[in-house]
Order: sequence, then C-alpha cells, then structure tokens
Amino acid sequence: MSKNLTTRAEDYSKWYNELVVKADLAENSGVRGCMVIKPYGYAIWEKMQAQLDKMFKETGHQNAYFPLFIPKSYFSKEASHVDGFAKECAVVTHYRLKASEDGKSVVVDESAKLEEELIVRPTSETIIWDTYRKWIQSYRDLPLLINQWANVVRWEMRTRLFLRTAEFLWQEGHTAHATKQEAIEEAEKMMQVYADFVQNFMAIPVIKGTKTASERFAGALETYCIEALMQDGKALQAGTSHYLGQNFAKAFDVKFANKEGKQDYVWATSWGVSTRLIGALIMTHSDDNGLVLPPNLAPIQVVIVPIFKNEEQLEAINQKVAEIQKALQQRNISVKYDNRDTQKPGWKFNEYELKGVPLRIAIGPKDLENGTVELARRDTLTKEVIAVDAIVDRIGHLLDEIQTTLFQKAKNFRDSHITLVDDYTNFKELLETKGGFLAAHWDGTPETEEAIKQETKATIRCIPIGNTPENGLCIYSGKPSAQRVLFAKAY
Repeated sequence: MSKNLTTRAEDYSKWYNELVVKADLAENSGVRGCMVIKPYGYAIWEKMQAQLDKMFKETGHQNAYFPLFIPKSYFSKEASHVDGFAKECAVVTHYRLKASEDGKSVVVDESAKLEEELIVRPTSETIIWDTYRKWIQSYRDLPLLINQWANVVRWEMRTRLFLRTAEFLWQEGHTAHATKQEAIEEAEKMMQVYADFVQNFMAIPVIKGTKTASERFAGALETYCIEALMQDGKALQAGTSHYLGQNFAKAFDVKFANKEGKQDYVWATSWGVSTRLIGALIMTHSDDNGLVLPPNLAPIQVVIVPIFKNEEQLEAINQKVAEIQKALQQRNISVKYDNRDTQKPGWKFNEYELKGVPLRIAIGPKDLENGTVELARRDTLTKEVIAVDAIVDRIGHLLDEIQTTLFQKAKNFRDSHITLVDDYTNFKELLETKGGFLAAHWDGTPETEEAIKQETKATIRCIPIGNTPENGLCIYSGKPSAQRVLFAKAY
C-alpha cells in the first residue's frame, strides 16, 4: 500500500486534503460543499461525541432535539443574529416536485410554494428560544440546561473536508438562567469543559480567551473561546461558548416569575463544537507518513498483524493472539486482529501507519518460539521486542506515554510559536516567515482591528484570560494599550 502523500513542507494544504481521503476519513459528495464521513472518520467523531456527552451530563445538562427547519420570521426577531448568518442560509421555498412536461425529469411544482420560507438550521437559538417561552414560567424552571447533537447548514463558498463544509455535525448547548452571574458562570464553565476535552483527550494545547466585539458570535455579549495552533502556524478556533445576556429572551418574550414574584427576562448562553475538531486533530499531530492519533480518541488503539507462511503457522498464532486480545480488552483497550490472507504484512503495516493506529504488534512463528512479539509505536516509529507475558502492562504504559508525548510535543511547538512583537513591520514579517500567535498591543478599536486584518489577513484570535495588564502602544496606531492580544492567520 503506497501512501504517496505530498509532504507538509512541500504543500501543507495539499498534504491535509490527501491525508483525509487516503486515511479513509471522509470524501467529497455529489452535493457541492458537503462531505461523506466514512466509517473510520465517523468512529473518531463517535469517540469525541461519547466523551463530550459524558462531560456535559456530568455538569447537569440533558439532551433534546429541535427542528431542522426554522421559520424565516424567527430570524427577524434578533437583528444582530440575523446579520451574522444571513449570507450563509439555505432557504426552503417549495414543498413538492412534479414531472416535467416531457416526462423526462422532475421540476419544482410552482403551485406548492410555502406560505413562509423555512431556513435550514445554521444554528438553533431562534427555534429553541421560541420553544423555551412555553417551558419557562417560574424561577423553579431554571436553570434550563439543554444540549442538542445535530447537523447544521452554512452555505460556504470555499470548502475543505472537516474544516469548512456546507453541512457539518456538531453539538449546541442552550441554557437559560435566573441571573446574569449564573449565565456568565455557565459560559465560562463550558469553555473550561471544552479546554479539558481538547487538552486531555485530543492532546492539543489551547489558549483560553475572549473574542473582540467584531469576532463575537452574532447576538452574543461575550464569546469565550479556546484557540489551538496547527503545524503550519495557523490558528484554529477549537470551541466557543457565548454569554447572550437577555437578547434572545427579549426577542422571544421568555419571562419568568422570580422569587419575589416579579416578572423578569431570563439570561442565556449557547456553546458548541463541531466535526472541525477532527481537522484540528489531523493537523496538530499527523506527519508525512499519515495520521497520528492520540490513544484516547483512536478507534483502534492496538492492531495485531500475524506473519505466517501457511495455515498451520496461522493457527498457532491465532491461539496466542486470542489470549493477548482478551487480556487487552479486559483493560478496555481497543484491539484489532488483522489476519486477512489477501494482503501481505508490509501492506498492512503501511495501512495502519497511514491510519494512525498508536501501537502495532507483529507476531510470527519465531516470536511464538521465543515467547516475544515486536511492538511498534506510531508516534515515534520506533520498535521494541518484548516478552508476551509483559505485553499487556507495556501496552497500557505506552498508550499513556504516547498521549502525554503528543500533548507535550504540540505544546512545545505552540509555545515556541508565541512571539512578543512591538513593531508593525516586524509583525508583518513574522506572519509570513514564522507564523503562530503574535502577542501584540492593540488600541481596542474595531477600526484598527479591521485595518490589520485587511492588510495582513491576521485576526485577533483572542484576548487571553488571565493576562497580566501591561501598558504599551498599539503596533498599528501607536495609541495607548492596556494589554497584549493574540493575532494569527487562522482557518
């Protein structure tokens, strides 16, 4: 199995696109801008989904489901929200097809026009807050902590598998609270949940921060985010959590009787991550040989490949492998035994290297005689010979070590690509030569932010939380600034 991947140094974008397809994660579909997520790619998403769902439920959230279609009039109720999504909306105008006059095709039945157009869900705030009006009457109904696993449609012009597609999978949390403080605490808590997941399961270090006013979610008063850095020096927003104030409650008239018996509008949050996290996973860890997956999210953590010349040898190997498999599964380690006789061991080694399986065991007749196996690590491409009796403990240790090593490697790269910069000429040079996060002073005005974006394509990724105040001068305008923010080119 020849990988023939373009190298990252040669063309990072081409390397990524080829890897997604060749590793059997996803492919383009017959619908412009939409992807087919293949079983191996979906297995990664399922592991992400399972862990996130567990974390949401541990923090008191419940799952529900809301309609895919949203009446157009709902989007008119929150002005800033509709402005943010108007250019990306897919609109349903008719509800029936009919045969063409020549009978050779189907056409839209013009008599079946909807009285009101329906928007295919780009995000669910409007339909959910219309529903919450019926669910919330009193402070006893609060907090309302709801999450939805769903697909959304945003009509993107330039698409790339996982990173930006017209339809993608995600979760979206929508919560209602009795006080402003509770809502802010919820938004901050969910940012922390995302950070814990991305760092501890995806092995990706993140910077927690808030967005500038121009980069906030449409309709939010504050957007909290986690920002990651890819190997090409570009940033990727890995998750966002939004404090919505009372904007949506007022737009959809969601009131409650507080403890004093007075009517008040509820306070809201929303938060979400999507299948673009798979793109982040690929671009953070993978190499020129293919995927590198952190053990905590790898669909297959260990693959066993037999090396044999005849059925007798295979039968003996099968018996030993059955013992190893059982012992690994008892440790909740996912293991695959690939004893197909249609492909040679070398082909299989290549395949599982391309697919990023963290550990590979090779076992042949001589190994049976010696009571050993060959164990290969995907992250370092190193091999060792180990006694069969010690294999389970060794694998458990190595999986933990690989998870830690991948995080530390990514963190070292990220930290070495955070550069303090005080000069605009230097700022522009660093964006082109080094990339990464540029920590620079900004005067706080949207005009300066937009000017830098237009001239360099770099955006303010976040205002880091916990930053020590530091007086300085804006790199662009020379006006006073109270702290540094992080600029970067981004996906």
